[in-house]
Amino acid sequence: MDGIRSGKFSLTNDNIRGYIDRTARNVVQYLIGNNISLSTAESCTGGLLASAITSVPGVSKIFECGIVSYSERIKEELLGVPARIIDDYGVVSPQTAVEMAKAVKKLSGSDIAVGITGLAGPASPDDKQPVGTIYVSTAYRDRIVAENLRLYELGGFERETNRLLTAALALEEIAKALGIA
Repeated sequence: MDGIRSGKFSLTNDNIRGYIDRTARNVVQYLIGNNISLSTAESCTGGLLASAITSVPGVSKIFECGIVSYSERIKEELLGVPARIIDDYGVVSPQTAVEMAKAVKKLSGSDIAVGITGLAGPASPDDKQPVGTIYVSTAYRDRIVAENLRLYELGGFERETNRLLTAALALEEIAKALGIA
Protein backbone atom coordinates (compact mmCIF):
# COMPACT_ATOMS: atom_id res chain seq x y z
CA MET A 1 0.00 0.00 0.00
CA ASP A 2 1.58 3.28 -1.11
CA GLY A 3 0.50 5.44 1.81
CA ILE A 4 -0.22 9.11 2.31
CA ARG A 5 3.13 9.71 3.98
CA SER A 6 5.16 8.29 1.09
CA GLY A 7 5.54 11.71 -0.49
CA LYS A 8 4.25 10.30 -3.79
CA PHE A 9 0.72 11.48 -3.15
CA SER A 10 -0.94 14.77 -4.03
CA LEU A 11 -2.81 15.94 -0.95
CA THR A 12 -5.91 17.35 -2.64
CA ASN A 13 -9.26 16.45 -1.11
CA ASP A 14 -10.33 14.53 -4.25
CA ASN A 15 -7.12 12.48 -4.24
CA ILE A 16 -7.46 11.78 -0.53
CA ARG A 17 -11.09 10.67 -1.01
CA GLY A 18 -10.00 8.28 -3.77
CA TYR A 19 -7.26 6.91 -1.54
CA ILE A 20 -9.74 6.45 1.32
CA ASP A 21 -12.11 4.52 -0.96
CA ARG A 22 -9.34 2.21 -2.24
CA THR A 23 -7.83 1.65 1.19
CA ALA A 24 -11.21 1.05 2.86
CA ARG A 25 -12.06 -1.51 0.17
CA ASN A 26 -8.72 -3.34 0.71
CA VAL A 27 -9.01 -3.30 4.50
CA VAL A 28 -12.66 -4.42 4.50
CA GLN A 29 -11.95 -7.23 2.03
CA TYR A 30 -9.15 -8.45 4.28
CA LEU A 31 -11.38 -8.26 7.35
CA ILE A 32 -14.18 -10.17 5.59
CA GLY A 33 -11.77 -12.78 4.25
CA ASN A 34 -10.36 -13.36 7.72
CA ASN A 35 -13.64 -12.99 9.65
CA ILE A 36 -12.28 -10.11 11.76
CA SER A 37 -14.86 -7.68 13.13
CA LEU A 38 -14.28 -3.93 13.46
CA SER A 39 -15.70 -0.99 15.41
CA THR A 40 -14.84 2.71 15.60
CA ALA A 41 -15.06 5.53 18.13
CA GLU A 42 -14.51 8.88 16.43
CA SER A 43 -14.39 12.44 17.61
CA CYS A 44 -12.84 15.00 15.23
CA THR A 45 -13.66 12.93 12.13
CA GLY A 46 -17.35 12.89 13.00
CA GLY A 47 -17.97 9.41 11.60
CA LEU A 48 -15.96 9.87 8.40
CA LEU A 49 -13.99 6.66 9.00
CA ALA A 50 -17.12 4.62 9.69
CA SER A 51 -18.73 6.12 6.59
CA ALA A 52 -15.78 5.10 4.42
CA ILE A 53 -15.79 1.59 5.85
CA THR A 54 -19.54 1.11 5.51
CA SER A 55 -19.46 2.25 1.87
CA VAL A 56 -17.82 -1.07 0.95
CA PRO A 57 -20.29 -3.79 -0.13
CA GLY A 58 -20.43 -6.77 2.22
CA VAL A 59 -19.13 -4.81 5.21
CA SER A 60 -22.12 -5.83 7.33
CA LYS A 61 -20.35 -9.16 7.80
CA ILE A 62 -17.63 -7.52 9.91
CA PHE A 63 -18.59 -3.97 10.96
CA GLU A 64 -20.07 -3.91 14.46
CA CYS A 65 -20.56 -0.20 15.18
CA GLY A 66 -19.31 3.32 14.83
CA ILE A 67 -19.73 5.80 17.64
CA VAL A 68 -19.25 9.53 17.18
CA SER A 69 -18.26 10.66 20.65
CA TYR A 70 -17.71 14.32 19.95
CA SER A 71 -18.33 15.72 23.40
CA GLU A 72 -16.34 15.06 26.54
CA ARG A 73 -19.57 14.01 28.25
CA ILE A 74 -20.26 11.27 25.70
CA LYS A 75 -16.66 10.07 25.86
CA GLU A 76 -17.11 9.66 29.60
CA GLU A 77 -20.75 8.55 29.88
CA LEU A 78 -21.21 6.38 26.78
CA LEU A 79 -17.70 5.08 26.19
CA GLY A 80 -16.61 5.14 29.81
CA VAL A 81 -13.39 7.08 29.27
CA PRO A 82 -12.33 7.82 32.84
CA ALA A 83 -12.72 11.50 33.79
CA ARG A 84 -9.26 11.34 35.38
CA ILE A 85 -7.73 10.49 31.97
CA ILE A 86 -9.35 13.55 30.41
CA ASP A 87 -8.49 15.72 33.43
CA ASP A 88 -4.87 14.55 33.56
CA TYR A 89 -4.07 14.34 29.84
CA GLY A 90 -6.82 16.17 27.97
CA VAL A 91 -9.36 15.11 25.39
CA VAL A 92 -6.70 15.37 22.67
CA SER A 93 -4.20 12.84 23.98
CA PRO A 94 -2.95 9.36 23.22
CA GLN A 95 -4.41 8.21 26.54
CA THR A 96 -7.91 9.33 25.54
CA ALA A 97 -7.59 7.73 22.09
CA VAL A 98 -6.52 4.46 23.72
CA GLU A 99 -9.45 4.54 26.16
CA MET A 100 -11.84 5.24 23.26
CA ALA A 101 -10.53 2.25 21.27
CA LYS A 102 -10.62 -0.05 24.29
CA ALA A 103 -14.14 1.06 25.18
CA VAL A 104 -15.68 0.61 21.74
CA LYS A 105 -13.95 -2.76 21.39
CA LYS A 106 -15.44 -3.93 24.68
CA LEU A 107 -18.85 -2.37 23.99
CA SER A 108 -19.14 -3.93 20.53
CA GLY A 109 -17.27 -7.17 21.10
CA SER A 110 -15.28 -6.53 17.92
CA ASP A 111 -11.88 -8.01 17.19
CA ILE A 112 -10.28 -4.69 16.26
CA ALA A 113 -11.26 -1.17 17.26
CA VAL A 114 -10.14 2.34 16.46
CA GLY A 115 -10.30 5.47 18.62
CA ILE A 116 -9.76 8.92 17.10
CA THR A 117 -9.46 12.27 18.86
CA GLY A 118 -7.76 15.49 17.85
CA LEU A 119 -7.78 19.06 16.60
CA ALA A 120 -9.01 19.33 13.02
CA GLY A 121 -9.22 23.14 13.06
CA PRO A 122 -9.58 25.96 12.88
CA ALA A 123 -7.31 27.05 15.72
CA SER A 124 -8.83 28.28 18.96
CA PRO A 125 -7.17 30.36 21.70
CA ASP A 126 -7.94 27.48 24.09
CA ASP A 127 -5.91 24.95 22.08
CA LYS A 128 -2.87 23.68 23.92
CA GLN A 129 -1.60 21.83 20.84
CA PRO A 130 -1.38 22.79 17.17
CA VAL A 131 -4.21 22.09 14.74
CA GLY A 132 -3.40 18.78 13.12
CA THR A 133 -2.56 17.08 16.42
CA ILE A 134 -4.67 13.97 16.01
CA TYR A 135 -4.35 10.67 17.82
CA VAL A 136 -5.46 7.37 16.33
CA SER A 137 -5.45 4.31 18.53
CA THR A 138 -5.95 0.74 17.38
CA ALA A 139 -6.79 -2.10 19.72
CA TYR A 140 -6.28 -5.55 18.21
CA ARG A 141 -5.79 -8.75 20.12
CA ASP A 142 -3.66 -7.87 23.14
CA ARG A 143 -1.96 -4.88 21.49
CA ILE A 144 -3.09 -1.29 21.82
CA VAL A 145 -1.16 1.48 20.12
CA ALA A 146 -1.73 5.21 19.74
CA GLU A 147 -0.17 7.30 17.00
CA ASN A 148 0.03 11.09 16.82
CA LEU A 149 -0.62 11.77 13.12
CA ARG A 150 1.12 15.19 13.35
CA LEU A 151 -0.76 16.52 10.34
CA TYR A 152 0.74 19.94 11.03
CA GLU A 153 4.02 18.50 9.74
CA LEU A 154 2.42 17.77 6.35
CA GLY A 155 1.21 21.36 5.93
CA GLY A 156 -1.32 23.81 7.28
CA PHE A 157 -4.55 22.24 6.09
CA GLU A 158 -8.15 23.33 6.39
CA ARG A 159 -10.51 21.40 8.64
CA GLU A 160 -11.96 19.17 5.89
CA THR A 161 -8.52 18.13 4.64
CA ASN A 162 -7.43 17.31 8.20
CA ARG A 163 -10.54 15.17 8.65
CA LEU A 164 -9.97 13.36 5.35
CA LEU A 165 -6.29 12.78 6.08
CA THR A 166 -7.20 11.41 9.49
CA ALA A 167 -9.63 8.90 7.98
CA ALA A 168 -7.02 7.86 5.40
CA LEU A 169 -4.28 7.48 7.99
CA ALA A 170 -6.61 5.65 10.39
CA LEU A 171 -7.21 3.10 7.64
CA GLU A 172 -3.43 2.77 7.31
CA GLU A 173 -3.20 2.25 11.08
CA ILE A 174 -5.81 -0.52 10.87
CA ALA A 175 -3.81 -2.15 8.06
CA LYS A 176 -0.63 -1.90 10.17
CA ALA A 177 -2.35 -3.45 13.19
CA LEU A 178 -3.53 -6.33 10.99
CA GLY A 179 -0.06 -6.78 9.54
CA ILE A 180 -1.11 -6.04 5.94
CA ALA A 181 0.62 -2.68 5.50
